[in-house]
Amino acid sequence: MDLKRNIFLIGPRACGKTSVGRRLAEGLGREFVDTDHSLVASVGMEIAEYVERNGWDAFRDREAETLAREAAPGGRVIGCGGGIVLREENRAVLKTGVTLYLKAGPDELARRLEADPNEAQRPSLTGRSIADEVREVLAERAPLYEGCADAVVAGTSVDAVVQAALEELETIV
Repeated sequence: MDLKRNIFLIGPRACGKTSVGRRLAEGLGREFVDTDHSLVASVGMEIAEYVERNGWDAFRDREAETLAREAAPGGRVIGCGGGIVLREENRAVLKTGVTLYLKAGPDELARRLEADPNEAQRPSLTGRSIADEVREVLAERAPLYEGCADAVVAGTSVDAVVQAALEELETIV
């Protein structure tokens, strides 16, 4: 695989993009970047606060700027915010690298979010219960995740997902 191409990890909140991304980057000898963490650092506040002050559209603008900025150096593993696939400009950036969709079922995602809600980093998108929100958002975004993905990766643990991701990357030219 071309070492200049980024490896993008996409999927819903709590699917493991950051945990898997760090381990994957380490295993591949690449730098790991999380777009949500980079955005927080650039705006000087947590995502929930930024959204509350500026709205979702302004957040999505910043998210797109962050993705473009972090993708520019190339050769990185980049964990993307769950909504990154909502904008065409972001989907175009994802096409410049290898994109892996970290897939997890709605019950598992809800369980993880309930165990670690991290509301400052993961503000509610709908105002509904976690389980209802996960089902609704996943139903809306799953086709976008699948459409952007060069491969879909799933597993029952971080180790299993990292191993599956490595195996998929070996098959992608």
